[in-house]
Amino acid sequence: MRSWAGVGLAVALVLIVAAFAVPQLTGWQVNARTNPEHAVPPLHGKWQPNLFGIGTIPAILIGLLGWRYGASLAERLSWRSLLIVSYVAGLAWMIALAYVDGNSGISRVLGNPYEYLVTARQTTDLSAMMNEFIDRIPYSHPDNWVVHIAGHPPGALLFFVFLDRIGLGGNYAAGMVVTVLAATTALAVLQTMRTLGAEPMARRAAPFLVLGPAAVFMAVSADALFAAVAAWGLCALAVAATRTSPGSKIAWSVSAGLILGTCMLLSYGLPLIGLIALAILFLARSWLPLPIAAAAALVVVGGFAVAGFAWWEAYPVLHDRYWEGLAANRPASYWMWGNLAALFLAAGPVLGAGLARLGELRGRADRVVLWLAGSATAIIVIADLSRMSKSEVERIWLPFIPWMLLSTALLPERWRRWGLGLQVLTALVLQHLLYTTW
Repeated sequence: MRSWAGVGLAVALVLIVAAFAVPQLTGWQVNARTNPEHAVPPLHGKWQPNLFGIGTIPAILIGLLGWRYGASLAERLSWRSLLIVSYVAGLAWMIALAYVDGNSGISRVLGNPYEYLVTARQTTDLSAMMNEFIDRIPYSHPDNWVVHIAGHPPGALLFFVFLDRIGLGGNYAAGMVVTVLAATTALAVLQTMRTLGAEPMARRAAPFLVLGPAAVFMAVSADALFAAVAAWGLCALAVAATRTSPGSKIAWSVSAGLILGTCMLLSYGLPLIGLIALAILFLARSWLPLPIAAAAALVVVGGFAVAGFAWWEAYPVLHDRYWEGLAANRPASYWMWGNLAALFLAAGPVLGAGLARLGELRGRADRVVLWLAGSATAIIVIADLSRMSKSEVERIWLPFIPWMLLSTALLPERWRRWGLGLQVLTALVLQHLLYTTW
């Protein structure tokens, strides 16, 4: 089976090289950006080498220390210590990479007028905003929402309105808040694995969840915040499914439903995590949390509908705007596979090797990895085939990447050793050579 890992890695690397090379060598205009000058499809970024910045040396040191000691620490530390070290190391890694560009690495993204903060600062009447939200999605509306607000339900905007109201609405402050919260994603995924009886595999995957190129896109990206919310919702569901006390099971089921229902109001793509939720319930052999969590989620979605935003009415309107914009000019003949290249850049090319090992099962822990990583992979396939994800997937698919990276736990020790080094190197190269937009 080791040869399959090699095949998976080779496929990932070939996709990456082809996705970069084909548009450059053929002149194929795949419209990764509105302004194609210096564009680097399959990423929504541009060439902008910055070979040394404030964060360069810290990022290199964190990467080297993680590569050298990450696996051994993950095996030896107590579980609580592992979670603490994982969080601190992951947060430091994200901030160091962002600081290759100095303070702007934290502040520039959310300060972009196409993002959330500028509109959040201008939002004074929440009731009016909710009631007119759907009407302002189409391009035809004279005061249509900017691209990121139009492309997401109002929960995302409301989060940044909240930050602004409590005094954290500055570009840098909001960027730090998002980064600090996004860094908890790995903890939620690890805890879910342990709750489902797969602690040894969680420990093996931990270094890959903490270190890697996903950190380049997670720092200050709102989609990374969505990833954290989704991961904690799924973690709560795993706890609910494994509790024996009826009261505890119900309480955790309600909590999971409220969190996962919130996900639906953050991103139109997040309902797809329902596949991972079903995998968790299947692995726990407990379906009682399903109707309770679903009812709690409907309370959240229904509450927003009463306030003026009906998800089921908004999505078709967004669909029309999506196809009126740049997406219509992005050729599916490139992006159907170019998206996968962007995935392997964001998750790291070793993901290809891990996914190739999913067919090898040796016990329950492997089975947990198979179902969680497999369901996340199925989500990616659905999203890709839907053609509602064309370009920009290095951020859009962030909520699913950590679950797919669990597959790295199936790699032999030798593969994990040098594979983590390849992940670190990929992150450093991306951060220092490209302006990655997110």
